[in-house]
Amino acid sequence: MPLMDTLAELGTVSALLAGISLSAAAGLRVFLPVLALGLAGRFGLLELGEEFAWLASEPVLLVVAVAAVLEVGAYYIPLIDNLLDILATPAAIGGGTVIVASLLPEMHGLLQWGSAALLGGGAAGIVQGTTVAARSLSTSSTGGIGNPLLATSETGGSLVAILLALVMPLVFGIIVILTLAWLLTRRLRRPNPASPGSDQRN
Repeated sequence: MPLMDTLAELGTVSALLAGISLSAAAGLRVFLPVLALGLAGRFGLLELGEEFAWLASEPVLLVVAVAAVLEVGAYYIPLIDNLLDILATPAAIGGGTVIVASLLPEMHGLLQWGSAALLGGGAAGIVQGTTVAARSLSTSSTGGIGNPLLATSETGGSLVAILLALVMPLVFGIIVILTLAWLLTRRLRRPNPASPGSDQRN
């Protein structure tokens, strides 16, 4: 039936946009969105692919919950926060990839993971890159004094993004995609200091 097909397609798009939004939130805190995804799958808010049902299992949820608490707390420890940025970048990209892959419809494995890496990993990577730059600026300009405030805003932003991704995935997903496009455009337009003529005066 056309109506049922339309509703099914809308549900698929909604889930995909929720996944992209959760992936973007993983660029702020890696484990909070993964925990939210597992809980959403467990309570029927999102339908996980069969091969990702383990994300909603009690042992995994417990481990991820502990990891999320440790991650949030570690960003308040001087010097550790900057070290975490190095480790969190590949972790965020991996987490974003898994999040989107778990919500994609059934497809060929290579296509599924390639799409997930592009959409989920890309979203997480763009946001994570922005937070790394912000923390580096905060560290250099305030001697690290301003880093706890930045850490609090990142955690809060991740929680808000998670909530909106689950409550209003279509609208918030579009907002996230537009924001990611803007951040990526800004990064691409940023002049390269090593490029010829970059030090020329106007």
